[in-house]
Amino acid sequence: MTIHVPHPISPEGCPALVLNADYRPLSYYPLSLWNWQDAIKAVFLDRVNIVSEYETTVRSPTFEIRLPSVVSLKTYIQASRQPAFTRFNVFLRDRFTCQYCQSRDDLTFDHVIPRSKGGQTTWENVVTACAPCNLRKGDLLPRHAEMWPAQQPYQPTVHDLHHNGRHFPPNYLHHSWMDYLYWDTELEP
Repeated sequence: MTIHVPHPISPEGCPALVLNADYRPLSYYPLSLWNWQDAIKAVFLDRVNIVSEYETTVRSPTFEIRLPSVVSLKTYIQASRQPAFTRFNVFLRDRFTCQYCQSRDDLTFDHVIPRSKGGQTTWENVVTACAPCNLRKGDLLPRHAEMWPAQQPYQPTVHDLHHNGRHFPPNYLHHSWMDYLYWDTELEP
């Protein structure tokens, strides 16, 4: 099954939050969502349980069903132990913030130890940087540029990325999703 994330997420699209068999989202960022058509298809193929529904109903000549707002997979999908080393995951690890000036605009990535000085393209040497800081640092070592990243680059865990992803919720969150998205927050009395 593919996870389809409509952009932007809108209530009119009736997306379904997809939970693993343990009732945790498959992903927080991007949030694991299926469009309503994929959710209905998964229901008919008996791959998911409907956990919660919208008021909206779809009908065929012989069938009627309320659109699922939350579904859980019947088979548990084991999460990858190590996240892929991608530009997006570097940005997510660094919370979409330049590690030199804290800007959130015009982001790219920077090799802390420049490749021209033997630096590798690895988790431990790449940080998020805005284009002006990246240009200013150039191929200088941090001590020569007098520019040090706010946090030492590191290889994140899937948990680290999920944790950071919670700080960037989509523009729309249906009320039926809330019990599954922030299950580690303190409950109100």
